[in-house]
Amino acid sequence: MARALYIHWPFCLAKCPYCDFNSHVRKSTDKTAWKAALLADMRYEQAETRSKETLTSIFFGGGTPSLMPPALVADLLAEAEELWGFDPGIEITLEANPSSVEAANFADLAAAGVNRVSLGVQSLRDEVLRFLGRLHGVDEALRAVELAQRHFERVSIDLIYARPDQTEGEWATELGEALALGTDHVSLYQLTIEPATRFAKDVRRGVFEPLDNDNAADLFSLTRDLTAAAGLPAYEISNHARPGQESRHNLTYWRYQDYMGIGPGAHGRRNDVATVRHRKPENYLSAVTAQGQGMAEARALDFREQASEALLMGLRLAEGVDLGAFAQRFDVMPSSLVDDAKLALYRDLGLVWTGAERIGVTPQGMPLLDALLGELVQADLVTS
Repeated sequence: MARALYIHWPFCLAKCPYCDFNSHVRKSTDKTAWKAALLADMRYEQAETRSKETLTSIFFGGGTPSLMPPALVADLLAEAEELWGFDPGIEITLEANPSSVEAANFADLAAAGVNRVSLGVQSLRDEVLRFLGRLHGVDEALRAVELAQRHFERVSIDLIYARPDQTEGEWATELGEALALGTDHVSLYQLTIEPATRFAKDVRRGVFEPLDNDNAADLFSLTRDLTAAAGLPAYEISNHARPGQESRHNLTYWRYQDYMGIGPGAHGRRNDVATVRHRKPENYLSAVTAQGQGMAEARALDFREQASEALLMGLRLAEGVDLGAFAQRFDVMPSSLVDDAKLALYRDLGLVWTGAERIGVTPQGMPLLDALLGELVQADLVTS
């Protein structure tokens, strides 16, 4: 089974108006204190897992982990390898903003061991980048992509679409330009207005109106068609890759395999326990100082809850899920995983597919994924 490590770096130069991730703006950070805290938290996780399994992936997320000093990244990777060992094909991803300051670190980050970078390009239009509160411009982003492709084995870019008043023609042109950059992985997210963000306040004040659901669904279908035609089909609702270039780390989440999470606000799931670290950076540091780790909560997961979560996650994937394997893994009755009547209904409507004990959501059903999951997945699972 895959075993992954997630490391959260919570700091950003500015808070994007659409972002509800655990990110914080600070004038300065004590790199020595953060190195000590993250190393201590990592050692605690190794002691708790007591596993001889090597790491198959490491993911530096944030926040803006490309603001981390490359020497700190190197120290964390060296400790992780010492504690667990690395799988020969380990994937080590770092999220990065495409600013010239951060791109200047790419060579040193690659030398530290990072072999995959995920660039937050977000748009190839300067006016859109300003609307999204991004600090980089299009020319800077294009230079960063080119530089990343020289230094890292694998490069992914993120884009945000279904923006206010965006048309199919505009998105088709912009997405075509992005696909022409030649990366083997793209993450394409519809703009979502999350509570407690500045965009949520702007919508309430009438500053702008989000794109309506029908037009957003049309853009979703267009996105699927264009990426598939370019050889990067969707393997998850928002992620597209050439075969073999899927994010191994994110597949660990979606296939409901174990991963450890350290750093402020990081979530983890290992040995049937869900873990959450303190969100506020200062509280996290205080917790590590007081108890040798930054844990805010560790909660045992029973098999019914795990089976339900695993099914919810797995149905995001184009590969779907194997109900027989799920039932055996989580000791539940296969018939209790999904509502058979709803499954038959949505299969007949072309929103769900079935075959050889596998089920999945069709491309036509993916825009309705959240609603379908609520209908299909049984709330009460029966043990075998």
